[in-house]
Amino acid sequence: MTHAPSKTILAIATVLALGCAASEPPEEANPLRPAGEGQVYRADPGLDALVPENAMIEKVAGGFMFIEGPVWVTRAWEGTPFLLFSDVLGNAIYKWSPSGGAPTEFKKPVFEGEVAEGRLAGSNGMTLDADGNLFVAEHGNRRISKVTPDGKWTSFVDKYDGKRFNSPNDLVWRGADWLYFTDPPYGLIGQDESEDKEQDQNGVYRVSKDGKTVELLEPRMSRPNGIAFSPDGATMYVANSDPAQKHWQAFSIHEDGTLGLSRTFYDVTDQMEEGLPDGLKVDNQGNLFATGPGGVWIFSPDGKHLGTIKPTEVPANVGWADGGSTLYMTARTGLYRIKLSTGGKIP
Repeated sequence: MTHAPSKTILAIATVLALGCAASEPPEEANPLRPAGEGQVYRADPGLDALVPENAMIEKVAGGFMFIEGPVWVTRAWEGTPFLLFSDVLGNAIYKWSPSGGAPTEFKKPVFEGEVAEGRLAGSNGMTLDADGNLFVAEHGNRRISKVTPDGKWTSFVDKYDGKRFNSPNDLVWRGADWLYFTDPPYGLIGQDESEDKEQDQNGVYRVSKDGKTVELLEPRMSRPNGIAFSPDGATMYVANSDPAQKHWQAFSIHEDGTLGLSRTFYDVTDQMEEGLPDGLKVDNQGNLFATGPGGVWIFSPDGKHLGTIKPTEVPANVGWADGGSTLYMTARTGLYRIKLSTGGKIP
């Protein structure tokens, strides 16, 4: 026999039900928010300490072919500060001043030979040494060039083991003694199948500051691309721009600068948005700002995806500027920037 519940029991049940309803968390806000010329995706609350809620993506310039390698020049050069960036398909380097106006040609052409349609013959990544000299990774010329503040261009390094590089792509100094760089085959017609390819590998190298000693550090990555170090120099990050193996690799660094253990830092092979792991920078706290599918992926040092900055065009590289707290993004045909709550070291 079933008894009807008493009024007391019904009252207790009602209170418990109301209490449970009140304790349920509110529905999560949309993690994707408008941000001027694009959007910001918030994957984790840790993003809030890096990207302000009111941060806006601004388009600075447009009309290029495929831009890359932004670097902020702050010393030794006349008229500093200014931003340099490469147009890889346009075979040019452009200069933009924060005082305004359209970017002007810094060097065009970079590669003076015949350029087949669609060939990535121009320059790519750029960086500065402690004396303000500019170092330029050149696809078509298959070398890294050194440019002094008075405008003199020389070939800094173009061979390993007597064989020409494929097409140096991105580069970064670790301290003042060694320049580390990646060498995928993107500047060669046919890439790995090119008759001009002399190296057996697509490698990660380092070269001494005098340009005389070149060491192959990593020969196993299929498409090594963007490269950066943690603030303490103990970890090196390298992007792998292979559609079949889209990931960032992390290498421990020995005291002498050689590589230790390697691990996959983050894998995005399953991501279908446009773009591949490409250029990247690290902020002063060790967070990564890495271009990848759909935008600039932001990772904590322990590999947690915090969020993604998504300009209206997919970026290929990033660079710190304006005192270190503005992130410039080279994105296909346009140059973009966003003001952040964090910042990184300017070369």
